[in-house]
Amino acid sequence: MESQRSFLVIGLALVSFLLWQQWQKDYGPQPIQQVELEQQAANVPQGVPSFEATATNRDVPVSDDVPGVTALSEPVATNRIIEVKTDTFDIRIDLLGGDVISTDLLKYPVEQGSDIPFSLLRSGSASYIAQSGLTGAQGPDASPDGRPVYRADKAFYELTGDTLVVPLVWMNNQGLKVVKTFTFTRDAYDVKVDYQVTNNTSASVTVQPYAQLKQSLNFEDDSSMFMPTYRGAAYSTADDRYVKYTFDDIIDENLKETTPAGWAAMLEHYFVAAWVPPQDATNVIYSSNSNGQYASIGVITPSATIAAGDTASLNTTLYMGPKKQDKLAELARGLDLTVDYGFLWWISKYLFALLVLIHSFVNNWGVAIILITIIVKGAMYWLTKKQYESMAKMRNLAPKMQQLKDRFGDDRQKMSQAMMELYKKEKVNPMGGCLPLLLQMPIFLALYWVLMESVELRHADFALWITDLSVKDPFFILPILTGASMYLLQKLQPTTVTDPMQQKIMQWMPVAMSLFFFIFPAGLVLYWLVSNVITLVQAKMIYASMEKRGINTK
Repeated sequence: MESQRSFLVIGLALVSFLLWQQWQKDYGPQPIQQVELEQQAANVPQGVPSFEATATNRDVPVSDDVPGVTALSEPVATNRIIEVKTDTFDIRIDLLGGDVISTDLLKYPVEQGSDIPFSLLRSGSASYIAQSGLTGAQGPDASPDGRPVYRADKAFYELTGDTLVVPLVWMNNQGLKVVKTFTFTRDAYDVKVDYQVTNNTSASVTVQPYAQLKQSLNFEDDSSMFMPTYRGAAYSTADDRYVKYTFDDIIDENLKETTPAGWAAMLEHYFVAAWVPPQDATNVIYSSNSNGQYASIGVITPSATIAAGDTASLNTTLYMGPKKQDKLAELARGLDLTVDYGFLWWISKYLFALLVLIHSFVNNWGVAIILITIIVKGAMYWLTKKQYESMAKMRNLAPKMQQLKDRFGDDRQKMSQAMMELYKKEKVNPMGGCLPLLLQMPIFLALYWVLMESVELRHADFALWITDLSVKDPFFILPILTGASMYLLQKLQPTTVTDPMQQKIMQWMPVAMSLFFFIFPAGLVLYWLVSNVITLVQAKMIYASMEKRGINTK
């Protein structure tokens, strides 16, 4: 079997399918016109969420969504915004409800060398905010007068030590007092959100914490056929560590899962926002949508009944930042799986650990990619050797196979029997050239996803003109070298194809395939180039060894 030819044919078919998908995305019918959305955004006050509270577009869960939670009708937020700045965040919090309506990640610029930080949460035409509060029978977020307006001592808070505490205070006329506290830590992307509820009323009160992420479906999707990244919601339960719940899923059906521990998140390439409730409690994971314009996913934690004169403390955690697997794994079970390596995650996580280990020694992600490719290709050398030897033996059997065809003609049964006898006599496995390739493919696919999904490679420098491994080569030198290596690899492997037209197609297929590398991130192209060069060297070694043993390689 000509493995290189089969690989190229499969690749060309896949690329054709992805091209069709991209055409549908770019030129297919769009549900909302961008011009209209920009006009709507122009009427939204700066720093205020760009949605109105109506019966069909509510900001907190209602009793129909989650049992035991009171319905809410709230007014539109006023401009009560405080700013919180740490070494990692520049955050805006709306005192109406205490929602996080803007989060800039100061250590992650939009583009390499830019002074503009990446905005994970944001308000405006494409709102994406983190809401939380207390519902339940006496919860302030369930009041018929609307969500609570908290009071803050300052309009600006800045981290100067290792931690920063931002308390927001609310109290009603009956004596119920809530202190909603955000605790920020230096060099951390998880924020503790705690409630201290003091019941100074004459009767017991019941409150129930909720926390959700709400996102407008008017966003620019950066996924493409060349970078098929996932943007949408995800959650975890005791039975399923990681479940994707797309925006279409949220529109089609509201989620409601009761589970010990768990979490709810919204993902995009390289970054994640997630609510992590107490992991020792039984929580409810839910979703909702507002007329197909906004999608929410969140968690409801157990209600608390506070006797008159008593105080209760409730807590949850909000993560807003890069998909750092070690940090995410510490917060909750399965949260590290938001680094979406696909169905081969169980291989990818070990390859990523190896990549990180190599980087700790060389301190250059480009060099680390080269070294891990050498290690992986070296470890699979025995499979490559079996593949090439099997292919050579099959080519040597070609004349005898032709004799069998001439002898038995259209008698398929006798032809099959004769072929099996020939394989047994010559000690040749007809699947020998295919099986090693099938065993290698999961490794290389897993490594591909590691290089595409790992935030560590975002804006990572390599050498010379490659200053960012997460974007395409600006001078297209790596894609050209990769195409040349594919052409040489094709020429090196003898083929049994005799038709001149097929020979020309096979000859130019590597060149056609290499055109797509012009759009691939430089890190992926570097990996592919190094892999091809190693394969060329290995093939030369294997062919030389076979010729010494008298095996014809031509």
